[in-house]
Amino acid sequence: MLLARYQYDFIEAGCDEAGRGCLAGPVFAAAVILPESFDHHLLNDSKQLTEEVRYQLRIEIEQKAIAHAVAWCDNHEIDQINILNASFLAMHRAIEKLHLRPQFLIIDGNRFNKYGETPHKCIVEGDAKYFSIAAASILAKTYRDDYMKQIAAEHPEYNWHSNKGYPTIDHRKTVLNLGHTPYHRKTFKVTNPQLTIFE
Repeated sequence: MLLARYQYDFIEAGCDEAGRGCLAGPVFAAAVILPESFDHHLLNDSKQLTEEVRYQLRIEIEQKAIAHAVAWCDNHEIDQINILNASFLAMHRAIEKLHLRPQFLIIDGNRFNKYGETPHKCIVEGDAKYFSIAAASILAKTYRDDYMKQIAAEHPEYNWHSNKGYPTIDHRKTVLNLGHTPYHRKTFKVTNPQLTIFE
């Protein structure tokens, strides 16, 4: 059973990212402020849902959220500042885009770079515990999937419309055989069959 809020004294936004472990494409992040009364029996960590349900929920989240925003860091930024910092920066950009300024942030995971003076709480597996983080996970995931499907036509041999840039066996083999595209993260070294990430 997901919870509506971590605290009730301040305007609270949930934040999450998608695409951190990918070989190609940006890391996307979302920030969502939901009404205290928000509830949905299907809403959960985006990884636990089918693609069809995720897109259905995205419509409902965007209709009912008090505020929501999506942002990203591209593969070049990831290579420059590493994937962890890029994930935090993408979250900062999403928070900045919210038309209502949150007074408290709940972040999926165990680490975060402080956003200005706004207090925050890191919550491990928060996308399976709080509605706003789950909602952010769905927005980040679906918007990133849309982006990867869009660029898939430029390099069809990498099968991004299916693997979305994640390190599947076929994707790794293609990178080893054909090399990187302009969308690949050069600091993510691909070996066969293991993937090693250098930050």
